[in-house]
Amino acid sequence: MLIIGIAGGTGSGKTTVVHQIMNELPSTEVGIISQDSYYKETHHLSYEERTKINFDHPRAIDFDLLVQHLKELKAGKTIEQPVYSFVTHDRTDDSIVTHPRKVMIVEGILILTNPELRDMFDIKVYVHADSDERLIRRLKRDIAERGRDMEEVLNRYQTTLKPMHEQFIEPTKAFADIIIPNDKYNTVAIDVVRAVIKQRIH
Repeated sequence: MLIIGIAGGTGSGKTTVVHQIMNELPSTEVGIISQDSYYKETHHLSYEERTKINFDHPRAIDFDLLVQHLKELKAGKTIEQPVYSFVTHDRTDDSIVTHPRKVMIVEGILILTNPELRDMFDIKVYVHADSDERLIRRLKRDIAERGRDMEEVLNRYQTTLKPMHEQFIEPTKAFADIIIPNDKYNTVAIDVVRAVIKQRIH
């Protein structure tokens, strides 16, 4: 099994890159695991308390479960990927049955901060976009998809997202094998990743 880690700041365009890599590969051969599914369970906290959690700090992620799930997939076992709700800021009771594939893509802003997880990746990709671009994308997404208002998004960006990006996410670029600049000229980098995957599949 080939495991690819795709990291980058919030709104950097990781999801777009994942889709670009996937759209020329057979879906039966490639699976995706999102770091966002692995936020720690917070059932014991009230909604008010949950809204105060710093979700952009590595502590918010259940890396142990993520590593365990990847090991199980690698061993040919099927896993139940947790489902996380951004509306309630908590894990739901649902899960997604995920089967082992020849290629697993793991994507998320903090995945390269964890040494054990990092060691499991055969290819480490970092998607780079400048901070203005990322903020604009984050604003659009949180307002449209997560029901947040502009004030709330901007406040969170200044108090949490930006400092966490500078402290934890940006430095992980040093671990990347491939850095993809997220603009319309990134086709070469995408093609390189895709070529490596195709080689592994065949």
